[in-house]
Amino acid sequence: MTQDAAGGPVTPNEDVQPGEAPAGARPEARLERAVGAAEQALIEFEIAVDTFRIEVENFSRLHHQKLGPMYARLDELDAQIAEAKARQTGDPEDVARAQEARALVMPMPGVEELFHDWMDSDGLSPEAAAMLTEQPVRPPERVRPSEEARKLYRDLVRKAHPDLAREDKERNRREEFITRVNAAYSRGDEKLLRELSDEWAAGPVPETRLSESEELYARLEWLSRRKELLTIVARDLEESAIGSMLRMAPEDPDQLLDEIAGQLLAQVSEREAELARWVQ
Repeated sequence: MTQDAAGGPVTPNEDVQPGEAPAGARPEARLERAVGAAEQALIEFEIAVDTFRIEVENFSRLHHQKLGPMYARLDELDAQIAEAKARQTGDPEDVARAQEARALVMPMPGVEELFHDWMDSDGLSPEAAAMLTEQPVRPPERVRPSEEARKLYRDLVRKAHPDLAREDKERNRREEFITRVNAAYSRGDEKLLRELSDEWAAGPVPETRLSESEELYARLEWLSRRKELLTIVARDLEESAIGSMLRMAPEDPDQLLDEIAGQLLAQVSEREAELARWVQ
């Protein structure tokens, strides 16, 4: 038994269980704590999903840039081998296979070719948009940005995430800011991320207010629906072709690109040797 300041006995409140609000506390206090915990959990989940999404996008682009020419070379060699074989055998089936192989090397021109790289299937290419807006375009240097960029990105998202907003005006401000944060992170731009961090720290502090029980319950329902949608997005990313490749090398996806490049170079050498045998 403990004593109060006057030396008298103090009887503990045996009805209060760990984690429960003490007697006299606002009835909404426990619900507010639940909402706060759910918000933070959702933000961490969104950070993980967005981080993986950016890696998938960067890997896809670098895969195309680095490995695309090698795949094209393999297609060309396959066509030349099939054509050389058809010339020697004269077999109609070999001739047909040679024609099919050549057709793969010379596909119908796409939107990009017709508009000379000014437009792709999604609209203006990044380079074309940059010329019109006079903004520089810098492709990602790596699949995964540096650890410092990752740390800055995570800190910014935790502070400025739109899901922390309770009013439309504040949500719009946060969404615009996070869009800039995502763009800087996708390029691995540590300098810009630091500038954005300073900008957010100097910005207006969102107004906080106590919510009624109905608003808190509605907030919990919204957070639950949001998590369900993110779960679908995360699953689609993981099950995509690029996502599956990234899971093969979660620690160093850039190394995976180098390994694939090495395998393709070996295949190119094999095809070149085979072609040499047919044309001798």
